[in-house]
Amino acid sequence: MTPNDLGPIALWTGIGFFCGSLMLAYWLGSLVLRRDLRAVGDGNPGATNVIKAGGLRIGLLAMALDVIKGMVPVGIAVWIVGIHGAGLVLVALAPIFGHAFSPFLRFKGGKAVAVSGGVWIALTAWEIPTFAGILLGLWFSIIEVSGWAIVMLLTCLLAYMILAHPDPTLLTIMIINSALLVTKYRADLRQFPRPRAWLRRRLGMA
Repeated sequence: MTPNDLGPIALWTGIGFFCGSLMLAYWLGSLVLRRDLRAVGDGNPGATNVIKAGGLRIGLLAMALDVIKGMVPVGIAVWIVGIHGAGLVLVALAPIFGHAFSPFLRFKGGKAVAVSGGVWIALTAWEIPTFAGILLGLWFSIIEVSGWAIVMLLTCLLAYMILAHPDPTLLTIMIINSALLVTKYRADLRQFPRPRAWLRRRLGMA
Protein backbone atom coordinates (compact mmCIF):
# COMPACT_ATOMS: atom_id res chain seq x y z
CA MET A 1 0.00 0.00 0.00
CA THR A 2 1.41 3.41 -0.99
CA PRO A 3 0.42 6.91 0.18
CA ASN A 4 -1.40 7.36 -3.14
CA ASP A 5 -3.64 4.42 -2.24
CA LEU A 6 -4.83 5.96 1.03
CA GLY A 7 -7.13 8.51 -0.58
CA PRO A 8 -9.26 6.01 -2.57
CA ILE A 9 -9.28 3.58 0.37
CA ALA A 10 -10.52 6.28 2.77
CA LEU A 11 -13.08 7.53 0.24
CA TRP A 12 -14.57 4.11 -0.48
CA THR A 13 -14.49 3.11 3.17
CA GLY A 14 -16.56 6.19 3.91
CA ILE A 15 -18.93 5.59 0.99
CA GLY A 16 -19.31 1.95 1.98
CA PHE A 17 -20.08 2.81 5.60
CA PHE A 18 -22.64 5.40 4.52
CA CYS A 19 -24.34 2.99 2.10
CA GLY A 20 -24.42 0.26 4.73
CA SER A 21 -25.84 2.62 7.34
CA LEU A 22 -28.89 3.37 5.18
CA MET A 23 -31.53 1.30 6.98
CA LEU A 24 -33.55 0.55 3.86
CA ALA A 25 -35.44 -2.45 5.26
CA TYR A 26 -36.36 -0.49 8.38
CA TRP A 27 -37.55 2.51 6.37
CA LEU A 28 -39.48 0.23 4.02
CA GLY A 29 -41.27 -1.26 7.00
CA SER A 30 -42.09 2.20 8.33
CA LEU A 31 -43.28 3.67 5.03
CA VAL A 32 -45.10 0.71 3.47
CA LEU A 33 -46.16 -1.42 6.42
CA ARG A 34 -46.53 1.41 8.94
CA ARG A 35 -44.67 -0.75 11.43
CA ASP A 36 -41.61 -0.16 13.57
CA LEU A 37 -39.56 -3.29 12.94
CA ARG A 38 -37.97 -2.94 16.35
CA ALA A 39 -41.35 -3.98 17.80
CA VAL A 40 -41.57 -7.08 15.57
CA GLY A 41 -40.09 -10.50 16.31
CA ASP A 42 -36.65 -10.18 17.85
CA GLY A 43 -36.56 -6.41 17.33
CA ASN A 44 -33.99 -6.56 14.55
CA PRO A 45 -34.54 -3.69 12.05
CA GLY A 46 -33.76 -5.88 9.05
CA ALA A 47 -35.29 -7.87 6.22
CA THR A 48 -36.27 -10.92 8.31
CA ASN A 49 -38.66 -8.84 10.37
CA VAL A 50 -40.04 -7.22 7.22
CA ILE A 51 -41.05 -10.75 6.17
CA LYS A 52 -42.65 -11.36 9.58
CA ALA A 53 -44.49 -8.04 9.46
CA GLY A 54 -45.52 -7.87 5.82
CA GLY A 55 -44.99 -11.18 4.10
CA LEU A 56 -42.49 -12.74 1.73
CA ARG A 57 -42.84 -10.39 -1.25
CA ILE A 58 -41.98 -7.18 0.55
CA GLY A 59 -39.47 -9.06 2.69
CA LEU A 60 -37.57 -10.21 -0.39
CA LEU A 61 -37.51 -6.61 -1.63
CA ALA A 62 -36.06 -5.50 1.71
CA MET A 63 -33.47 -8.28 1.54
CA ALA A 64 -32.50 -7.31 -2.02
CA LEU A 65 -32.02 -3.68 -0.95
CA ASP A 66 -29.74 -4.76 1.90
CA VAL A 67 -27.73 -6.97 -0.46
CA ILE A 68 -27.37 -4.16 -3.01
CA LYS A 69 -26.11 -1.61 -0.50
CA GLY A 70 -23.23 -3.94 0.35
CA MET A 71 -22.56 -5.14 -3.18
CA VAL A 72 -22.48 -1.84 -5.08
CA PRO A 73 -19.87 0.22 -3.17
CA VAL A 74 -17.52 -2.73 -2.67
CA GLY A 75 -17.99 -3.88 -6.26
CA ILE A 76 -17.09 -0.43 -7.61
CA ALA A 77 -14.10 -0.18 -5.26
CA VAL A 78 -12.75 -3.57 -6.36
CA TRP A 79 -13.63 -3.85 -10.05
CA ILE A 80 -13.50 -0.20 -11.17
CA VAL A 81 -11.26 1.66 -8.73
CA GLY A 82 -8.98 -1.36 -8.30
CA ILE A 83 -8.61 -1.49 -4.53
CA HIS A 84 -6.98 -4.71 -3.36
CA GLY A 85 -4.77 -5.99 -0.57
CA ALA A 86 -4.87 -4.68 2.99
CA GLY A 87 -6.93 -1.62 2.05
CA LEU A 88 -9.70 -3.87 0.78
CA VAL A 89 -10.28 -5.14 4.32
CA LEU A 90 -11.49 -1.69 5.41
CA VAL A 91 -13.52 -1.10 2.26
CA ALA A 92 -15.23 -4.51 2.36
CA LEU A 93 -16.12 -4.35 6.05
CA ALA A 94 -17.39 -0.76 5.93
CA PRO A 95 -20.94 -1.50 4.67
CA ILE A 96 -21.28 -4.37 7.13
CA PHE A 97 -20.29 -2.22 10.10
CA GLY A 98 -22.40 0.65 8.74
CA HIS A 99 -25.48 -1.58 8.83
CA ALA A 100 -24.65 -3.13 12.18
CA PHE A 101 -23.97 0.24 13.85
CA SER A 102 -26.07 2.65 11.82
CA PRO A 103 -25.94 6.28 12.98
CA PHE A 104 -29.50 6.60 11.62
CA LEU A 105 -30.65 4.30 14.44
CA ARG A 106 -28.34 5.64 17.14
CA PHE A 107 -25.72 3.02 16.25
CA LYS A 108 -28.13 0.15 16.96
CA GLY A 109 -28.44 -1.39 13.52
CA GLY A 110 -29.27 -4.81 12.15
CA LYS A 111 -27.52 -8.16 12.22
CA ALA A 112 -25.89 -7.58 8.82
CA VAL A 113 -26.46 -10.98 7.22
CA ALA A 114 -27.92 -9.72 3.92
CA VAL A 115 -25.44 -6.85 3.55
CA SER A 116 -22.62 -9.35 4.22
CA GLY A 117 -23.97 -11.43 1.34
CA GLY A 118 -23.81 -8.37 -0.91
CA VAL A 119 -20.21 -7.70 0.03
CA TRP A 120 -19.22 -11.30 -0.75
CA ILE A 121 -20.95 -11.09 -4.13
CA ALA A 122 -18.72 -8.11 -4.89
CA LEU A 123 -15.62 -9.96 -3.68
CA THR A 124 -16.16 -13.44 -5.16
CA ALA A 125 -19.11 -13.13 -7.60
CA TRP A 126 -21.29 -16.23 -7.27
CA GLU A 127 -18.95 -18.55 -5.35
CA ILE A 128 -19.14 -17.67 -1.65
CA PRO A 129 -22.77 -16.39 -1.75
CA THR A 130 -23.95 -19.58 -3.50
CA PHE A 131 -22.11 -21.83 -1.06
CA ALA A 132 -23.36 -19.72 1.86
CA GLY A 133 -26.94 -19.89 0.61
CA ILE A 134 -26.85 -23.68 0.40
CA LEU A 135 -25.32 -23.93 3.87
CA LEU A 136 -27.79 -21.42 5.29
CA GLY A 137 -30.71 -23.49 4.06
CA LEU A 138 -29.12 -26.67 5.39
CA TRP A 139 -28.35 -25.42 8.89
CA PHE A 140 -31.62 -23.54 9.29
CA SER A 141 -33.48 -26.73 8.39
CA ILE A 142 -31.58 -28.61 11.11
CA ILE A 143 -31.15 -26.12 13.97
CA GLU A 144 -34.06 -24.22 15.51
CA VAL A 145 -32.05 -21.40 17.09
CA SER A 146 -30.99 -18.94 14.37
CA GLY A 147 -27.74 -17.88 16.04
CA TRP A 148 -26.44 -21.44 16.18
CA ALA A 149 -27.36 -22.00 12.52
CA ILE A 150 -25.35 -18.88 11.66
CA VAL A 151 -22.39 -20.13 13.72
CA MET A 152 -22.39 -23.46 11.86
CA LEU A 153 -22.67 -21.62 8.54
CA LEU A 154 -19.69 -19.40 9.39
CA THR A 155 -17.62 -22.36 10.58
CA CYS A 156 -18.19 -24.15 7.28
CA LEU A 157 -17.43 -21.00 5.28
CA LEU A 158 -14.18 -20.41 7.14
CA ALA A 159 -13.10 -24.00 6.54
CA TYR A 160 -13.93 -23.65 2.85
CA MET A 161 -12.05 -20.35 2.60
CA ILE A 162 -8.95 -21.84 4.22
CA LEU A 163 -8.98 -24.78 1.80
CA ALA A 164 -10.10 -23.05 -1.40
CA HIS A 165 -9.05 -19.40 -0.97
CA PRO A 166 -6.13 -19.12 1.48
CA ASP A 167 -5.82 -15.44 0.59
CA PRO A 168 -4.86 -13.33 3.64
CA THR A 169 -7.11 -10.43 2.63
CA LEU A 170 -10.23 -12.54 2.08
CA LEU A 171 -9.58 -14.60 5.21
CA THR A 172 -9.19 -11.45 7.30
CA ILE A 173 -12.46 -10.08 5.96
CA MET A 174 -14.22 -13.38 6.63
CA ILE A 175 -12.89 -13.68 10.20
CA ILE A 176 -13.88 -10.12 11.17
CA ASN A 177 -17.24 -10.45 9.39
CA SER A 178 -17.87 -13.72 11.27
CA ALA A 179 -16.91 -12.21 14.62
CA LEU A 180 -19.37 -9.36 14.10
CA LEU A 181 -22.21 -11.72 13.16
CA VAL A 182 -21.55 -13.89 16.21
CA THR A 183 -21.67 -10.76 18.39
CA LYS A 184 -24.98 -9.75 16.84
CA TYR A 185 -26.45 -13.19 17.57
CA ARG A 186 -25.08 -13.43 21.12
CA ALA A 187 -28.58 -13.58 22.66
CA ASP A 188 -29.37 -16.69 20.59
CA LEU A 189 -26.09 -18.29 21.58
CA ARG A 190 -27.11 -18.27 25.23
CA GLN A 191 -29.73 -20.86 24.28
CA PHE A 192 -29.19 -24.57 23.71
CA PRO A 193 -28.80 -25.32 19.95
CA ARG A 194 -32.07 -27.24 19.68
CA PRO A 195 -32.67 -29.41 16.61
CA ARG A 196 -35.79 -28.74 14.55
CA ALA A 197 -38.97 -30.60 15.53
CA TRP A 198 -38.72 -33.05 12.61
CA LEU A 199 -35.17 -33.97 13.61
CA ARG A 200 -36.10 -34.34 17.27
CA ARG A 201 -38.81 -36.79 16.25
CA ARG A 202 -36.33 -38.74 14.14
CA LEU A 203 -33.90 -38.83 17.05
CA GLY A 204 -36.60 -39.81 19.53
CA MET A 205 -36.22 -36.53 21.43
CA ALA A 206 -39.83 -35.39 21.10
